[in-house]
Amino acid sequence: MTEPAVVVLPLWLPGLILLLAAGGLVAVGLCRRWAGAAAEETAEEERDWSIPELVVETAPGNLFQRWDTRIKLATLLGYAFLVVSLHRPGPAAAAVLISAVAVLLARIPSTGVLKRAAGISGFLLMLALIMPLTVRRHPGDPIVVIAGLEFLTFNPRGLTLALTIGCKALAVALLMEPMLATSALGNTLEALARLGVPVKLTQMVLLSHRYLHVFAAESQRMQTAMRARGFKQRTDRRTLQTVANFLGMLFVRSFDRTQRVQDAMLARGFTGRFPVHHRFAAAPGDWLLAVAWLSVGVILLLFDRFGL
Repeated sequence: MTEPAVVVLPLWLPGLILLLAAGGLVAVGLCRRWAGAAAEETAEEERDWSIPELVVETAPGNLFQRWDTRIKLATLLGYAFLVVSLHRPGPAAAAVLISAVAVLLARIPSTGVLKRAAGISGFLLMLALIMPLTVRRHPGDPIVVIAGLEFLTFNPRGLTLALTIGCKALAVALLMEPMLATSALGNTLEALARLGVPVKLTQMVLLSHRYLHVFAAESQRMQTAMRARGFKQRTDRRTLQTVANFLGMLFVRSFDRTQRVQDAMLARGFTGRFPVHHRFAAAPGDWLLAVAWLSVGVILLLFDRFGL
């Protein structure tokens, strides 16, 4: 049995890699903060955060807005399953590029895209740091050690796996923007119901999306009232009692509001299903686009498996 090849790296090289990774995370955070500040400066008036964004503003008439919502959801979910089935970094990186092109075609504001990318960047960085240390060594795998830190052995195959997983996660995360942000939330949930998702589940999602913002605003008002009465958070018994009373009162107010909302819905003739204001009509172009998109996923999978 042959001994695995050992590669010794100078100590400064891993430090440089970590420094570049940290710089990338800082750059993503700064871009996200800059995008949020730019969006606030260009807003004509302060947004009421108690009202959720049920429709994300995109350029009218783009490819994903014209696509039938039912076919769009089924197609992009099927494509996402094909992407997560990839095993090699090359096809996974190509999937990231395709998702980026989809975001550009959807003409989605960069703020949401940056937030989603920044949200998973920390997880991907930790994956890239841990997997080379913990992945199982196969026969023939080289071993990389750092001068002065010989007790740490790195397996480059673990880094390849981490990059593959990271690219697949980023590709699917970016794909969520054109899939969900180009249709009204009500239309998306109704399309999911048409695809077989239980109606009660879609109704719960719609009501939760609406009233979580209301409860957050109620919590903010209660916190403002507490601060106006001189409350300051400390690590003592009085703070714990105040926080417990705050949570209990928030729960009671939320329960009372749900009762009033239910009574209002029943008074307006609610029979267990929300009225549908959108009629789905699939055109031949919708099916053609679905076939083309799934074909791209199949080509990526064939290239991953057989190198075609």
